[in-house]
Amino acid sequence: MIFKVFSQNFPRIHPAILPLGLCLSSWVSLSFPAQAQSMFEDATLNPGFTSTELRGLSGGNTTLKSIAGRSETATGSCLGYTDADPDHTLKLNTAFGYLRLQVNSNIDTTMVVRGPGGTWCNDDFNDRNAGIEGEWQPGDYRVWIGNHSRNQTAPYTLKVTTQR
Repeated sequence: MIFKVFSQNFPRIHPAILPLGLCLSSWVSLSFPAQAQSMFEDATLNPGFTSTELRGLSGGNTTLKSIAGRSETATGSCLGYTDADPDHTLKLNTAFGYLRLQVNSNIDTTMVVRGPGGTWCNDDFNDRNAGIEGEWQPGDYRVWIGNHSRNQTAPYTLKVTTQR
């Protein structure tokens, strides 16, 4: 009886039309490529790691100073605004004698990294974009990417690399 009620509310489709509908739906799905990479991804770095890129949107309404708990670190000033939650988490399963995090964006970016051994900030690592480099211990690192204006957002790429 449920089928009868259901079928009364919808017109009957002729069996010859069904293959045409399937072909059209396949064509539509092939016409639009999937997004290349999602945003705000995390990364796990194992021995032998060389490089990866993560994407996100910088900015928010929380000060980097409040996340870092200070206004200055050995790697730079804790300036600007970001979201309260980290943009990325990096899990290092080994120590890295050299590792660099470098932001690339069309606006002036800032950064806070919190992990084993401390908190590090940066404003202008390479021109106007933030970055931090050095020796990194194993463990989990939370990364916030910000910019200088409250509630302004902009897309960025975060390159994580062992290459100098």
